[in-house]
Amino acid sequence: MSAHVQSASKTSKSALIIGAIGVVFGDIGTSPLYTLKEAFGEHYGLAANHANVLGILSLVFWAMILVVTVKYVMIITRADNRGEGGILSLMTVVHRAIPIASPLTYGIGILGIVGTAFFFGDAVITPAMTVSSAVEGIKEIAPGMQAYVKPIALVILVLLFSFQRFGTERVGRVFGPVMMLWFVVIAIFGMLQIVKNPSILLALNPIYGVSFFLQNGVAAWLVLGAVVLCVTGGEALYADMGHFGRIPIRNAWMIVVLPSLVLNYFGQGALVLAEPETISNPFFSLVPESLLVPMVVLATLAAVIASQSVISGAFSLTREAVQLGYLPRMKIVHTSAHTIGQIYVPWVNNILFITVIALVIGFRDSSAMAAAYGVSVTGSMLIDTFLVIILASQGWRIKPIIIWVAGISYLIIDLALFSANAIKFL
Repeated sequence: MSAHVQSASKTSKSALIIGAIGVVFGDIGTSPLYTLKEAFGEHYGLAANHANVLGILSLVFWAMILVVTVKYVMIITRADNRGEGGILSLMTVVHRAIPIASPLTYGIGILGIVGTAFFFGDAVITPAMTVSSAVEGIKEIAPGMQAYVKPIALVILVLLFSFQRFGTERVGRVFGPVMMLWFVVIAIFGMLQIVKNPSILLALNPIYGVSFFLQNGVAAWLVLGAVVLCVTGGEALYADMGHFGRIPIRNAWMIVVLPSLVLNYFGQGALVLAEPETISNPFFSLVPESLLVPMVVLATLAAVIASQSVISGAFSLTREAVQLGYLPRMKIVHTSAHTIGQIYVPWVNNILFITVIALVIGFRDSSAMAAAYGVSVTGSMLIDTFLVIILASQGWRIKPIIIWVAGISYLIIDLALFSANAIKFL
């Protein structure tokens, strides 16, 4: 292979990684805006003391490792359907692995449909939640501007859905560098606080998460409803796999996204230990006052991009549902001459737009949305786990004892997260 071809290949791989960072990781990448704030919100009544901060940070870290890194990035992304991801692809792969006329066939189909419905719920609430959270940062600059939060969020959402027709390739080219800047900036702000209080790194030890449960009991279980916010986007990562491929998504997560998120979360924790009053909005409290305005602008851009991952995933799932006969035929626009997975579905885009706008108008603020946020995400993740257990037991060459120990462990994790959110449903 010539040096020119090797260079072009490396450039193409780098472009895919940057594009994946722009389109796939916006949702999970903006979770530091609200996760820690909601965990210590009035819903749960937890004091921002040393034990609770370390305990919640430990839960956040291990949730990202076990749910996103191990379950999605390392395991579920391998269960692709000719390069496509998402719960319907997983359902199709499972159907192919089980014997013809298996009694499991009907149940697997139902799980796929319910999981798809959960994902569409996520595609509605994510844009509303993330954009509102970012725009609320203007209250840190000028509290009197609170009345403008909702109108600004609505204008941003109108622009976002108008931009979809240009396709994820162009969206990724525009959004990728912005998200790269976002991850670098949040990592730096987090690191500056960790240097001041390095003892916060003790939360890497899972013992602090276990101790948090032993000390707080039911309250610790309920706070999982906020902890789960740090992994929202894991299921979108899988659904968006057809847009960029498994390897670029894995590399983007391991090299850029995960380290940046860990540094920022632990930086927030270090700041809260030093100044407990900052728990009302620890993310923006990390930022020096002179940089608040540009940070709010960057956070708003990142929140817009966060919405892209689930919107792109909704397009992919729609196409698969049409192909499987679960949805009627509809117009699907291919937006790339090179990548078959990059599509735009006008009808779905319009329905999502109308529903998201109604949600922003109907809810008071992002904290009110956070109470409803986790149900669709954890429901989708739980169904993914059920399907992967069936697939591994039928089609993967893994010892049964390993499948069942790992499967039961993940079912316990997913059921804990789902149940903590389900009680907030009404």
